[in-house]
Amino acid sequence: MALPKLNVPEYHLKLPSSGKTVKYRPFLVKEEKLLFLAMETGEQKDLINAVKNILLSCTNMKSVNSLSTFDIEFLFLKIRTRSVGENVDVSVTCPDDNETAVKVSIPLDEIEVKKDPNHTKTLKLSDEVILTMGYPSLDMFVKSNFTGEGVTDMDQIFELAAGCAESIADSQQVYPCKDQPKKELMEFFGDMNTKQFQMVQTFFETMPKLSHTVEVTNPKTKVKSEVVLEGLTSFFG
Repeated sequence: MALPKLNVPEYHLKLPSSGKTVKYRPFLVKEEKLLFLAMETGEQKDLINAVKNILLSCTNMKSVNSLSTFDIEFLFLKIRTRSVGENVDVSVTCPDDNETAVKVSIPLDEIEVKKDPNHTKTLKLSDEVILTMGYPSLDMFVKSNFTGEGVTDMDQIFELAAGCAESIADSQQVYPCKDQPKKELMEFFGDMNTKQFQMVQTFFETMPKLSHTVEVTNPKTKVKSEVVLEGLTSFFG
């Protein structure tokens, strides 16, 4: 005789990038186990892969490969909140001495996707040329190691930019970037002047991201400071 099935509740949310409604459920113990194994390795790439697998299992989405980084991070946090509790404890370094770590409890339902009012996907590189950018997928984000903390390898920046470019337009026509050879796209970004390429960097730096501000008190100096936590890995205890 088959054992009874446990009912799993369903919830709904809207993706930050598009407003599309997605059904989701809490993750199960077997799925949580995969996440713990990834966290034990300490490797961000393992963690991201575990998150992607959980998203496919816990939502009605057929693929998450085309979702932007901040959509995936937002989805995962919502699933985690419904699964293991409303709060997460994280270690935060006090900025006044940059060495003392304190534990902070963060309500997960207060974490939001922060959108910069000056952020734009349309970059006017010159009077004739307009570049339209798309958001990096999570795979591309991890592969290029573009964390917003500064990238020293210019080839990585070019590769990320080329992978995210949607179209390039001049006064004559629009060139869809998916139809262009990667080498030509890399050369296009390499031929930019400093001001033009700064526009591309600003696009990535101002992309929507998970963000939450916490107040910490340094137990050694008694100094109170505000710390802004950004990105998925900031909210893993």
